[in-house]
Amino acid sequence: MKFNKTDKIPTKTECEELMAKYSMLPNIIEHSLQVMRVALAITDNLKDGVSINRDVVIAGALLHDITKTKALKKKEDHAATGGALLRELGFPRIAEIVEQHVILKNLNLEGKIEEKEIVNYADKRVSHDKIVTLEERVSDLMQRYGKTEEMRNHILQNMKTVIAVEHKLNSFMKVDINYAIKEIS
Repeated sequence: MKFNKTDKIPTKTECEELMAKYSMLPNIIEHSLQVMRVALAITDNLKDGVSINRDVVIAGALLHDITKTKALKKKEDHAATGGALLRELGFPRIAEIVEQHVILKNLNLEGKIEEKEIVNYADKRVSHDKIVTLEERVSDLMQRYGKTEEMRNHILQNMKTVIAVEHKLNSFMKVDINYAIKEIS
């Protein structure tokens, strides 16, 4: 999907208002704030000349779990419902990030980095509200969601993609990605 410079991006304050309006649980808000911190640690350590919209990263990180509270009760796909909600609210660029924060689609490992890759990766580095390694995150996901062989394989396959994204992001950074993230913890 192509976006233009006139696409509306919610401010941090507007994101906080949406988080309250859609009754995000306090622990999900804390998780989202930590994902934002990790995403900004990456964004703020990119090499000169790398073009990323910092406001898009902030909004995508803060709103990536916007419908998770409702989804937990109704057993819905919170990436899909969150994306649909944000499209309805007039934020298509943020909707795409939310829709892909669990699984990236059309990943181009050779292309320029995109805000959706930063938010997707940052989400994988935060378990609840703690910054963790990818290995710790896989362990947590396996415990919580790996009830079937199919889900365990899905988690492992997705983690291979996340490792590839980590390598891609790292190639655009001034410092090692783990160093940048460690500096905020």
